Amino acid sequence: MKILDKYILREYIKTFLIIIFAFSVLFLVIDVSDRLPRLLRKGAAIDHILIYFILRIPYLILLSSPVMILLSGLFLMSNLSKFSESIAIRAAGISIFRMVSPLIWFGFIFSLLVLFLGEVVLPKAEEYRQYIYTEKIKNMKVEDKKMRSHIHYLGKDNNLYYIGFFDGYRNVLKIIDITTFDYESGEIKRKIVATNAIWEDDKWHLKNCYIRSFENGSYVDMKYYKSIVIEEVDVTPIDFIKSAKKPLSMNFFELKEYINRLKKVGEKYSKELVELNLKLSFPFSNLIILLFSVPLVSTSSRSRGRGLIFGLGLLVCFLYLSSLRVCQSLGYNGVLSPMFAAWLPNLFFAFIGIYFVIKAEV
Repeated sequence: MKILDKYILREYIKTFLIIIFAFSVLFLVIDVSDRLPRLLRKGAAIDHILIYFILRIPYLILLSSPVMILLSGLFLMSNLSKFSESIAIRAAGISIFRMVSPLIWFGFIFSLLVLFLGEVVLPKAEEYRQYIYTEKIKNMKVEDKKMRSHIHYLGKDNNLYYIGFFDGYRNVLKIIDITTFDYESGEIKRKIVATNAIWEDDKWHLKNCYIRSFENGSYVDMKYYKSIVIEEVDVTPIDFIKSAKKPLSMNFFELKEYINRLKKVGEKYSKELVELNLKLSFPFSNLIILLFSVPLVSTSSRSRGRGLIFGLGLLVCFLYLSSLRVCQSLGYNGVLSPMFAAWLPNLFFAFIGIYFVIKAEV
């Protein structure tokens, strides 16, 4: 059996490497044709253009990995069926599932590899590509959005915050309004108003601050402070800064930390949460899509259905990627939960793929 496993795996990897090279060249040609005129109009240097397009390769490969892994499987299974090798293998009492088990293991290991590349290689490549495009080609600066206004969010201890303006360059807040209310009764317990706040010694120092106290919804007392530190104000300047990085340029932990920052200041984060779940779900689409190449091995070399199954395999891959984009959009808009939006296509197509594998055994 080891000889058979090595043979199937060797033939599959040979086909897979050829398809990776072909797809990389094809996508680069298309990408260059589309983007090169615009880059030249911006006066980009040749070395910057070359680096820009080379850094696109990890993204293009990872994006098209399900298609490449399915095509490799389809070509291999087609050859096994065409030269009656699959018939000889089954005549020896070897099941289809056992025959393709090396490919299943390859799909699993390749999914882990895609996960690793998506965490380590792709974020660095995309971040540097963005730097090349923005700073070297467009002669602009890549920086976070450090100037914001009209910030609302619910903090800890039922504190409702309103920040009129945030200056991230000087770490200054202006027009601060903090309202503490009773969660059960909805009555105001305390109201803090300050003209501005300065970040010093890792704390916000509120200036010209008025603290009003309430009992049973009625005003009780007011105190004035020229400068005071409110310990429960636990946000930092970095929490208010929106990242200029795209989720694609962040690894899993960076994106998770950024989502926590958005939560802290009451910003919407559904899009980022969908992307966070996709970082885990998308790599395993390679293993799932590979299952759809298995039914081809059970068809006769003279069967007219072989071409149909080959076409259906590609159609399935197209449907999977399309459903992934649809679920992604629904997750962005809150129609589906972020986790459900990221994992639903995997679960649905995994069920269909397993059904086809079982049916091929019959």
